[in-house]
Amino acid sequence: METAHLLFENARGLGVFLGVIALGYFLYRRYTRISISHIPGPAPESFLLGNLAELFQSQVGAPDFKWKQQFGDIVRIKGPFGEDRLVVSDPKAMQYIFQTAGYGFLKWPERTEISRVLMGRGLLWADDAIHRRQRKAMLPGFGAPESKAFVPIFLKAASNLAAQWNDLLASSIDQSVELNVASWLSRATMDSLGEAAFDYHFGALENKENELMKAYFGLMSDTLGQPSRRAIFTQTVMPVWYLQLMSKYSNTRRMVHARHTAQLANDVAQSLIDMKSQALLHGKENKDVLSLLVKANASENPASRLTDEEMLAQMRTLLLAGHETSSTSLVWCILEISRHPEVQKKLREEIRATERKLNGRDFTAADFDNMSYMIAVLKESMRFHPAVYQNYRMAAHDVVLPLSKPITTTKGKTISELPVGKGTKLVLSIAAYNRNKEVFGSDADVFNPDRWFRESEKKGPTLGVVGNLLTFAGGVRTCIGWRFALYEMLSLLVEIVNNFELSPTKELERLRREACLVMLPTLEGEQIKGENLPLRISIAARD
Repeated sequence: METAHLLFENARGLGVFLGVIALGYFLYRRYTRISISHIPGPAPESFLLGNLAELFQSQVGAPDFKWKQQFGDIVRIKGPFGEDRLVVSDPKAMQYIFQTAGYGFLKWPERTEISRVLMGRGLLWADDAIHRRQRKAMLPGFGAPESKAFVPIFLKAASNLAAQWNDLLASSIDQSVELNVASWLSRATMDSLGEAAFDYHFGALENKENELMKAYFGLMSDTLGQPSRRAIFTQTVMPVWYLQLMSKYSNTRRMVHARHTAQLANDVAQSLIDMKSQALLHGKENKDVLSLLVKANASENPASRLTDEEMLAQMRTLLLAGHETSSTSLVWCILEISRHPEVQKKLREEIRATERKLNGRDFTAADFDNMSYMIAVLKESMRFHPAVYQNYRMAAHDVVLPLSKPITTTKGKTISELPVGKGTKLVLSIAAYNRNKEVFGSDADVFNPDRWFRESEKKGPTLGVVGNLLTFAGGVRTCIGWRFALYEMLSLLVEIVNNFELSPTKELERLRREACLVMLPTLEGEQIKGENLPLRISIAARD
């Protein structure tokens, strides 16, 4: 412990020295690489952090929408020590970055370190050749047939959720109850993910004592929510090795929570991997994602296999990224359904019309695929409230970005393409792109599921895998579990809307779009309590 303390103190003591070195490096890079200083953008708040405090401390979309309105789809912002960066939401530029360039745009090193701390050296941490190898090894668990086969598991979790809500309503005097829907959906998706991905029962809906589950709840808001200016500086200026020391030895609440969760997840993951490996040796083949992954990895060429550390990291990635993004996306969808009674009514009518055709059998993936209005509602919610609202990329070499619309520089010159130098950092604003009026119509700032039935709205380059959205990213970094997530969300959505009437509460006046790597709902003044979406629930009437 004494050695660790000395290491930590020495690392802190190097802070000023490293800051000077970093300043020299940034100034060198600023004056030697291709300049983007002629691109219009907001004035920096300070020389030390530029515009990064507003970018990382604001509610989701607030700076993106403001800068887009003021300066357009390509915005120059300032990073630390006057470094120029870009906020990009231009459709052609996004298509080039996500699809055409492939691995020509790498992750910011400091953002990959955040991924490593939370999820290990897995798919969301990896880049270039390592990412390509890991993704190939994981694909067998996430094909269309595999994702569709998990629908019965998703429906089981949805049914358990409905049973819990019915019990609460039965004991209510007025047959209605106010619930934190965000917490309930987080528990439901944790249960469905546990069984489908690992054949592991968390018991989240039954409130069973599970230390790993409790550690994951609130992890994102606790570790990434409302960063201080000091944290922003540390995470954007200091070298990765310094961040690694901080994550290993820092005793802040954020780091203690992250390390505790990582240790628990690694222990559970190792036991599950051992169990799946033994089952495979004895000829027993399960169909959960981890079993498929263990089987595929065992058959790979040794040079292409995932290492033991990578296998553990993939489980941690699924636990956090898979669980958090699905529950968060569904939370915002449920919010909009509660705010729009006409949408809720029409959606319930479609669900029940489909239900009448089932003759007592359960819904299947094919039934979901044929429910056009439900899919439109979910797509519109993911467009309007993208769970992952920004991606962070860095040009691996000098490139020229194509632009959908010409832009006028600060020098008065009109350009239709933008040279970007190697090492330039870009913020890819999914939130701003998803509200592009040229792509999604003049009412892109309004929640309207009917837009998905307008043929004229299908404009612009082809980007994401669902609609023309970037909610699941795109290209070589398309979310590997996007089908899994869609069927999981559709299963819960059908059960909830079919059985319950959803209404907003007065507390929603304090609703925040909290930036925690994913967009979490919190209440103003109560952010420390984590995700919260208070809605009133009652039984949906039957004809």
